[in-house]
Amino acid sequence: MKLDKFDIAILNTLQKNGRISNRELADNIGLSSAPCWRRLQALESKGYVNKYTAELNPKLLGFDIFAITYVSLENQHPDSSTEFEQAIDLLPQVLECFMTSGEYDYMLKIITPDISAYHEFISNNLLQITTVRSVNTTFILKIKKQTSSLPLLRK
Repeated sequence: MKLDKFDIAILNTLQKNGRISNRELADNIGLSSAPCWRRLQALESKGYVNKYTAELNPKLLGFDIFAITYVSLENQHPDSSTEFEQAIDLLPQVLECFMTSGEYDYMLKIITPDISAYHEFISNNLLQITTVRSVNTTFILKIKKQTSSLPLLRK
């Protein structure tokens, strides 16, 4: 599917407000409701929109510790990676997990209520995964920019 300026405008608008009505969306991008709705349906069916979700305020919900945790595995065998990834999928404190190149095998974004909970998470969860060799943590002191919006350019 080749995206045109209307498709890009739909996607950009949805990234800012996933709850926008079709009427408002159509008005924002300069289409009538029916063609806008058809385009949105096509974008969703082709997989351009993964899901709709709400962004919650972690501070108001009692989460004060954000950490980037670098993980090295015991070896590079595919079974080790699979075991690690399956274990990580079960840990809600892990917000994001990336397989990386370089010094570490994985980079995790972890959230916990406090430093004690972080220590407990590392000791009782992450270091209990048999394929984990070492863990190195950087704590986030201030979040300057955080977005999940992709930099789509209008065509």
